[in-house]
Amino acid sequence: MPLPLNKNPRFHQGYYKTIHTEKYIGKELPIFRSGIEREFFIFLDKNPNVLRWSSESIVIPYFDAVKLKNRKYYIDNYVEIKEGNIIKKYLIELKDHKETKKPNPKSKQKRSTKLYNECQWITNNCKWKYAVEFAKKNNCEFLLLAHSKKDGFLPVKLDFFI
Repeated sequence: MPLPLNKNPRFHQGYYKTIHTEKYIGKELPIFRSGIEREFFIFLDKNPNVLRWSSESIVIPYFDAVKLKNRKYYIDNYVEIKEGNIIKKYLIELKDHKETKKPNPKSKQKRSTKLYNECQWITNNCKWKYAVEFAKKNNCEFLLLAHSKKDGFLPVKLDFFI
């Protein structure tokens, strides 16, 4: 079950009404928590090669190295897509391009902002590491997609923490 929608005025959020309801395998309407997620939902819904998809339907337990406790990672999307004659299964996490880069300790941000960004980076790396392991065990592939207005969605190489 996805996390509830907590409206944040800083983000474009809401429930996505699917066009091709037969492709969506979630139990409830998908929730987009940003404009990036909404854009990706539209792509999944309209793309004829996408056979099935869901949002926040897979939960991966992980150890958070910042909070020093076990937590749950609600992966953004599960997708089954036809690539040629093969059906591939993906666990997909969507991030703004800047969130996929290690924070620069020499930036001119406030100390508290630098610390927050570093903690987010460490926590995200913990999540992604567990997601890669989970995907391998479940015959699918984990993809981290970085979004930018210029380039759209691009895969991020994940060898920085493994």
